Amino acid sequence: MAQAGQRTPQGRYQLSQLDFLESEAIFVMREVAAEFERPVLLFSGGKDSIVMLRLAEKAFWPAPIPFPVMHVDTGHNFPEVMEFRDRRVAEAGVRLVVASVQEQIDAGKVTETTGRWASRNRLQTAALLEAVEEHGFTAAFGGARRDEEKARAKERMFSFRDEFGQWDPKNQRPELWNTFNTRINQGEHIRVFPLSNWTELDVWGYIARERLELPSIYFSHERRVFERDGILLADNAFVTRDDDEELFEATVRYRTVGDMTCTGAVRSAAVALDEVMAEIAATRITERGQTRADDRTSEAAMEDRKREGYF
Repeated sequence: MAQAGQRTPQGRYQLSQLDFLESEAIFVMREVAAEFERPVLLFSGGKDSIVMLRLAEKAFWPAPIPFPVMHVDTGHNFPEVMEFRDRRVAEAGVRLVVASVQEQIDAGKVTETTGRWASRNRLQTAALLEAVEEHGFTAAFGGARRDEEKARAKERMFSFRDEFGQWDPKNQRPELWNTFNTRINQGEHIRVFPLSNWTELDVWGYIARERLELPSIYFSHERRVFERDGILLADNAFVTRDDDEELFEATVRYRTVGDMTCTGAVRSAAVALDEVMAEIAATRITERGQTRADDRTSEAAMEDRKREGYF
C-alpha cells in the first residue's frame, strides 16, 4: 500500500485519513471566509476548538486569521482551561470576543436556576445569540462533530439559523458534492462545522501529529470528586452537593471541556497522548454520553437546545 502523501503505482495521489479531513476542513474555512462578511470562530479552550484554531492558522497562512474568536463564558469554567484559552489566543494573535452569561444574569435577561441540578449550560444560548447580533456575525465556526451526539449527527456542515437563531432539523439545506448554499437574509446566520466528519480519535490523532498543546485536565491527575448519576463531578464552588454525595480523591482526566457543574471526569491513568488514544480506541461510549450531565435531562436534550440556538 502506498504511503500517505505519495503516489500509487497507478499514478494516483493518496492522502491519509487525517490529511483528507484536514483538507476538507481547510476548504470549508476558506469557503466561509470568501462568502461571508463577518465570520467568527467559537473557541472554548477545549480540544476541538484547539484543532479548529490550528486549522484556521493553516488555512490562511502566512496571512493572519481573518476573523475573531468568541468564547461563550458561563463563569463556571475550569481555571486551567481559562488560563490556556487566554494564552493560546494571545499566541495566535486573534481578537477574543467574550459572550458572558454572568452579564446576562446581572442584566436580568436570563434567570439562573438553583438547586442540585442547576447549570448555566442552557443559558449560553442567550449570550451567544446576543453576541452574534451585537457584532453582526454572519457565520460562526463550531467544533461539533457528528459522532458526539445524535442531534449533532443530524446537522449539516453548513447549518442555517433563522433571524431568531433557531435551527429546524426538518428543513435543512442539501449539501451535494461539497456545494454549500450560503445565502442568508438580514439577521440570519450560518453555523459551520468543519469537523463534522471527524471522530474523537481523529481529533486526538491530529493533536498528536501537529503536537498541539492542551489544557492539563485532558491528562491524568488527582482531583477531589463526587459521583452523581454515574458521573464523576469535580468538587467546586458552583455546584450544590447533597449530603449523601461524599467527596473522595480519584485519578481522573477529562474527555471534554464544559461547565464545571455538568462536565464529568473519567477514571484514567493516561498521562501521554498515546495512552489517551488507546483508551479512546477501546471505549464504546461517546465523550458526551459518558461525561455530560446536561445531555441526560431528557432523551432529546441536545436537540431541544439546538433548536433554541445552542451551538
